[in-house]
Amino acid sequence: MLNSEYIQKAEATRVRVLSEALPYIQQFSGRTVVVKYGGAAMKESHLKETVMRDIVFLSCVGLRPVVVHGGGPEINSWLDKLGIEPQFKNGLRVTDAATMDVVEMVLVGRVNKEIVAMINQVGGSAVGLCGKDGNLIKARPQGQEEIGFVGEVSGVDIKILDSLVKSGYIPVVSSVAADEKGQSYNINADTVAGEIAAALGAEKLILLTDTSGILKDYKDVSTLIPKLDIQEARRLIETGIVSGGMIPKVNCCVRSLAQGVRAAHILDGRIPHALLLEIFTDAGIGSMLVASEFMS
Repeated sequence: MLNSEYIQKAEATRVRVLSEALPYIQQFSGRTVVVKYGGAAMKESHLKETVMRDIVFLSCVGLRPVVVHGGGPEINSWLDKLGIEPQFKNGLRVTDAATMDVVEMVLVGRVNKEIVAMINQVGGSAVGLCGKDGNLIKARPQGQEEIGFVGEVSGVDIKILDSLVKSGYIPVVSSVAADEKGQSYNINADTVAGEIAAALGAEKLILLTDTSGILKDYKDVSTLIPKLDIQEARRLIETGIVSGGMIPKVNCCVRSLAQGVRAAHILDGRIPHALLLEIFTDAGIGSMLVASEFMS
């Protein structure tokens, strides 16, 4: 094929993509999208930059992205450097006082600022926060003494987020918060993202994961369920089709929908531009959960 013909076809494809995206850009302009950033997209350098560019793109076309992150692998790395053995119980990190110090240091002081810097480097304006800033998140102990300072969200005050978003900034929130006495707690980042999305009345909650989405058969990606409602999501958990680490993610989505979030998405963050493919194309690439009235 002649070079000029190749260029023309490539440009035509690009124009079709932009044309397909336009109705979605118009529909979601001014709406809040909460993105839980994690998994391979947080570990592999080429995916990191792609995700940051996509988040900045969302901001540039009128959406209001809010990023929430964890950082389990980085925490484990620093615990190892400090001679503290990571421990888990029922899938939760056992967080004694020494581990909590490391969690806060890594999530708030290192991972959070790295994400802020990456967003700024690709043309965005990001501000890093944790749950303590502006009393954004109030924590309470989860109630299991054997896992230490692992917390739950007892309340969200969105004033600081509202102020930042309305001023054109992209908030980046780490999942560390404190209780009324000032004690720090490590909170699951999916949970934090869901509660923030609900408090903001977000259009979308998006969880970037290392799975294709919700599968009827977890070994077969062709069984991806592209769209389901709350009732179906609960049925899949009850029947064991959704199991293991997907249960808290699906429950997080269900809880956010029950509190007014319009749609929740579970995406494979290993796919370049997963965010844009899900939000701005007709087919999408992951699983979208909605309330029953939005199934049609």
